[in-house]
Amino acid sequence: MNTTELTALLPMIVVAATAVFLLLVIAFYRQHQVAAGITAVGITASLAALWPAWNAVPQAVTPLLVVDRYGLLLMGLLLFTGLVVTLLAASYWSQRGGQREEFYLLLLLATLGTAVLTVSAHFAGFFLGLELLSVSLYGLIAYPRQTDSIQAGVKYLVLAAVSAAFMLFGMALVYADRGTMFLEQLAAAPGSGLLWSAGLALLLVGIGFKLAIVPFHMWIGDVYAGAPAPAAAFVATASKTAVFAVLLRFFLALHGPQMPSLAVAMTITAVLSMLGGSILVLVQRNVKRLLAYSSIAHIGYALVAFLAGGTGAAVAVAFYLAAYSVTTLVAFGVLMRLSSLAGNGDTDTDADMLDDYQGLFWRQPGLAVMLTAALFSLAGIPLTAGFVGKFMLLTTGVRAQEWLLAITLAVSSGVSLFAYLHWVVVMFRAAPEGMMVVRVKRPLSTTVLATLLLLLLWLGVYPAPLLSLLQNSF
Repeated sequence: MNTTELTALLPMIVVAATAVFLLLVIAFYRQHQVAAGITAVGITASLAALWPAWNAVPQAVTPLLVVDRYGLLLMGLLLFTGLVVTLLAASYWSQRGGQREEFYLLLLLATLGTAVLTVSAHFAGFFLGLELLSVSLYGLIAYPRQTDSIQAGVKYLVLAAVSAAFMLFGMALVYADRGTMFLEQLAAAPGSGLLWSAGLALLLVGIGFKLAIVPFHMWIGDVYAGAPAPAAAFVATASKTAVFAVLLRFFLALHGPQMPSLAVAMTITAVLSMLGGSILVLVQRNVKRLLAYSSIAHIGYALVAFLAGGTGAAVAVAFYLAAYSVTTLVAFGVLMRLSSLAGNGDTDTDADMLDDYQGLFWRQPGLAVMLTAALFSLAGIPLTAGFVGKFMLLTTGVRAQEWLLAITLAVSSGVSLFAYLHWVVVMFRAAPEGMMVVRVKRPLSTTVLATLLLLLLWLGVYPAPLLSLLQNSF
């Protein structure tokens, strides 16, 4: 391996080295803040390593990985997500007992898995990255070792195992038909026989389970509800972004919109996901479940541009994934902050019911404003990142004359708006009698949430720099 290839892989090498170093530190010295600090420094160094890597790409590193600017941009988003979750988790876990250091080790490994997915150019590389991510998530979801979290971890394990089985069988059938597992070679001469069609269908089913889109969304609400808030935040953002990045690369390589059967199947899935996710959020009292079903609808929104095809659609999808990640991190960040407040009653229980947010504006006005902005962004209200993202998706769908998808996006956005506004109304109600106004100074989590809020608004008011960067990467 030459110097250029090592430079291209430098962000992933730094994350892997950080994980090894943290493992050695934990073996000899257990201290929560030290583990969190090592993780944050390692991911920050990996983000810094994107700059030299940017100048070294595109670069094929072994037959399994192709590092290009598209992959590095999405890798940067995933590393940023991992850093934010680390910083928020440091405050979250500081209020809880037990051994907490391994959480950060698992988080580093999961982040490394997402990074591998963004640059995978071969089914083997894709599967290795996916399993590294999935196995780490088993531990992250079940980490508190309580009844609900263990149940959530087992359910996610079952879903991941089913997903892996479908994808492996699909890869085998595709290989039997085409004799290759390289994405570029599959795109050069796509098959049309029974083996090819069946293999492609199985692959999409497996990816559907990973993205938790309709009709592969069973247990996703249970997983989010039982997982600790930092793990749920990572699953909702980094995990979905990484898998969608692979799907986008694969779909564009195969010229998916030009394959009628594939386009029809994905259109049906997108419509069901948008409508199903929007309807399910209306009946939720558990905010983790609400965010879980909201993620189904938002992946459905991203599929609108995904099916439109072309470079413009790829830019719209990438921007929307960035906007959705920032927005969701704000929502989960507020949830984590409230879960750490003494007024929540039980420091081992997350603030995951709507009743926990009643009167939040009068108790914690700053957190209420942040959460309101996040909910407005999820709903697509102007001046937020979510509005610009949805507008781009809708515009792309209309230009491609995907009228069914465009209309469904508009309708489902209106339906889900009621759920988000209900949450906002709850925050501005009078606080229940006897509920204390708790003021806890947590400068780290406050700084992180304030930065995310500014980023959410910046992307909603002035998205041009990010859009220009995305357009130059494709």
